[in-house]
Amino acid sequence: MQHRDPAADRDRARSDGAAHQRRAAGQPAMSEAGSREADQPDPFADWNWEDPAGLNQVMDEFTASLATAHTLERVASAPYSAAQLATLGITGIEFAAFRTTHSAGLGADLVGLRAPGASTEPGHIYRVDSECYFTQLDIAEPLPVADAALDWVYAEHLIEHVSLPTAVHWLTEVRRVLAPGGVLRLTTPDLAKYVAGYLDGDPFFAKHRRRVGQAIRVAPAMPARKAFMFNQLFYLYGHRWLYDLAELRHVLGEAGFAASEVRLCGYRSGSRDDIAELDQKFRSDETIYLEVSP
Repeated sequence: MQHRDPAADRDRARSDGAAHQRRAAGQPAMSEAGSREADQPDPFADWNWEDPAGLNQVMDEFTASLATAHTLERVASAPYSAAQLATLGITGIEFAAFRTTHSAGLGADLVGLRAPGASTEPGHIYRVDSECYFTQLDIAEPLPVADAALDWVYAEHLIEHVSLPTAVHWLTEVRRVLAPGGVLRLTTPDLAKYVAGYLDGDPFFAKHRRRVGQAIRVAPAMPARKAFMFNQLFYLYGHRWLYDLAELRHVLGEAGFAASEVRLCGYRSGSRDDIAELDQKFRSDETIYLEVSP
């Protein structure tokens, strides 16, 4: 296995899940930005599609601005045992989420939450605004969860933000913490869809630009050049490694999952409706959906 570079992965992982965190945190989506108070600064004033480093900084700052709460109550400390989690009513983890919408979920993110007079620290579970649970963690490190303690794990558009060795490490940890019969639902941009759009004139590129434009109304229109559409997948948003179905099967196999247990799914379709419902419509056009059990 190649040498992992957790520090670089941490830097890149900060931009992951910004749109998801907006929804989960109850913050206004980009398409609602026009309704912000006039005296609030526009977080996307410096948006430039052709400046990956600058755009990543804008998204990092925007994600950090969402990492707020009214109250934070520490309710458990690592390592999280099955008994601890059961007492809290937690059955699974949603990664890259400040506030998971799953009633039995634990939100997790590299970026911590802040409240007046308090902030999260790694190694603890917090009750956020008396509504949901959150823990701050780094997927490049061992997960602070006991073996076979979770029934499900959900990760939307996370794996592409870390290197392949770190992805293998994280998925190995996910397999460890899942109980027999548990399920990992994994989603990521589908490289095959982008290749088809570039080579075959597939209408996916035009549809995706329209969808992004509807969501990010305060930003300039996404360029229509085919080369740009391909480059933005690789270089914007802090992406580190891209996947198609075969590459996902490979990384899951390297983490110890059996190939026979990997199931290709659809948008909001899978073995458990409550987990599949976490899929975001905004990302459905470009996404590949997989489920696997340990």
